[in-house]
Amino acid sequence: MSVFFVLLGKILPLYANIVLGYLASRYLRVNKEAIATVLFYVVGPMVVFSATLSVTINPAVLFLPVFFYLLGSLLAFIHLKLFEKTWPDATSNILGFTAGTGNSGYYGIALALVLFEPAIADIFIFTVLASFFYEATTGFYITAKGTFTALESFKKVCRLPTVYAFLAALVLNLTGIGLPESITAYAGQFKVVFSILGMMVIGMGLDGMRKGGGVDVTFLKISLTAKHLLWPTLVCLVILLDTTFTHLLYGELYKVMFVFSIVPMAGNTVTLAVLLNAKPEKAALAVLLSNLLSIVYVPVMLAIYAYVSGLF
Repeated sequence: MSVFFVLLGKILPLYANIVLGYLASRYLRVNKEAIATVLFYVVGPMVVFSATLSVTINPAVLFLPVFFYLLGSLLAFIHLKLFEKTWPDATSNILGFTAGTGNSGYYGIALALVLFEPAIADIFIFTVLASFFYEATTGFYITAKGTFTALESFKKVCRLPTVYAFLAALVLNLTGIGLPESITAYAGQFKVVFSILGMMVIGMGLDGMRKGGGVDVTFLKISLTAKHLLWPTLVCLVILLDTTFTHLLYGELYKVMFVFSIVPMAGNTVTLAVLLNAKPEKAALAVLLSNLLSIVYVPVMLAIYAYVSGLF
C-alpha cells in the first residue's frame, strides 16, 4: 500500500500537466502543432543524446533496448496488418504505432526513480532509448504511411534528427570521448522540458476531442489490451525463458524489463498523430484513459510481480 501512495504522489504532477495543456489549447489558443514539432524534432533528440552519452554500456545492458525495439516493431507491424481494414482512415496506423511502445519516458522514468537505486534507474533510462528509436523509425514510418507513400515515409525517417543524435552519442560513449561538463549539463536539462511539454501535448490533443469524433470504442479496446495485457504477458514469458534456460540476464534487469512493460500508452502517440493529422483526438483519449488506469494498474502489477518473484 505504501508503494501505491508514493507512486501516486510522484505521478499526479504529470496529470496536472495534461490539464494545463488542455487549458492552454482551449483558452489561450496555443498551437499544438508547433509544440509537437519542437518536442519531436528539437527536445527529443537532445534527451536521446544526453541519455546515450551518460550510461555505462555492457552486453547485458545493451540487450534491453535492442530487445524492446525489436519487440515493439514486431507488435506494431502485426497490429497494423491485422487491423488495417478495420478503419477507412489513418486510425489503424496510430493503433500500430501505439501497440509497439509505451510511456516509458514521461511516466516510466519517474517510476524508475521511485523504485530503483540510481545505477538501475540509469539502466532503465538507457532502455528508454528503445522507445525513442522506435518512435523515430518504425513508429514514425507506420504512422506516416497513413498520410504519405512508403517512399515519402522512408525519406522522412532518414531526416529525423533523433536517429543521428543517438548515433553521435553512441560513438562518443563507446570511444570514451568526453564533452565539457557545461555541455552535458545543458543537454541534461532537456529531460524536464521533454516530460512537461510531452504531457501537455496530450491535453492539447484532448481539446480537439470536444469537437467530435474523439470516441472510438474499438480502438480503445484494442489499444488498451495491447498495452496493459499483451506487453506484460510477453515480457514475463521472456523473463521465464531466461531464468529457466538461457540465463543471460539477472534479477535487476528483470525488474527493469517488467517496469518497462507496464507503463501506460505513449504520450508521443498524440505527438505523432498531431504532426501527421492522423486522428489525434482518438489517440489523446486512449492515452488519457491508459494513464488514469495506471494509477491503480501499476501498483497492482508491481505487487503481483513482487509476490511471484520475491523482488521489489
